[in-house]
Amino acid sequence: MKIMSNEMLVAAYRDAKKNNHEREWIELLKLEIRKRGLKL
Repeated sequence: MKIMSNEMLVAAYRDAKKNNHEREWIELLKLEIRKRGLKL
């Protein structure tokens, strides 16, 4: 995965959810967010 800032990561997650991207991509982003200790 490309290195992203925390803000970019959360924005990418929200965009993926809003636009119904692949479930695998959404789960990968969610995992990375949790790994960094961020909240959605």
